[in-house]
Amino acid sequence: MKKYRFFQHTADAKFQAYGQTLEEAFQHAALAVASLMWNWKRIDQKTEVPVQVDGRDLKQLLVNFLEEILYLLDTRSFLLSQVEDIAIRRKNSMYILQAIFKGDEYSSDYEISGDVKAITYNEMVIRENAPCMVQVVADI
Repeated sequence: MKKYRFFQHTADAKFQAYGQTLEEAFQHAALAVASLMWNWKRIDQKTEVPVQVDGRDLKQLLVNFLEEILYLLDTRSFLLSQVEDIAIRRKNSMYILQAIFKGDEYSSDYEISGDVKAITYNEMVIRENAPCMVQVVADI
């Protein structure tokens, strides 16, 4: 199964990410976002960053999760290489996602090839039944 695929979209980047579970689809969506800015396969896994985000629904959870990649890039020059130990659970009226981001701090060894300004709700789709799928449009 493919991790993700991109579609033509006017002025933005649109993709679908897939997984046998919702967690795996979210994981692959994170790699798709990273791939818009750098080759995540070439980033060393020297640093682990624990991540916890929440959302009132799965769409807000997904946006908050993917925005964390942008936040860590802006605040810590962190380049994502892998997402591990991802877990989504529901607590009362909120969804909570916990994961470990693995990657490295930006250096001249790495090439940044693009910029994602924001993750949008535009055309967002989340299919929870296996195979799971999330569709995202990123503002580039």
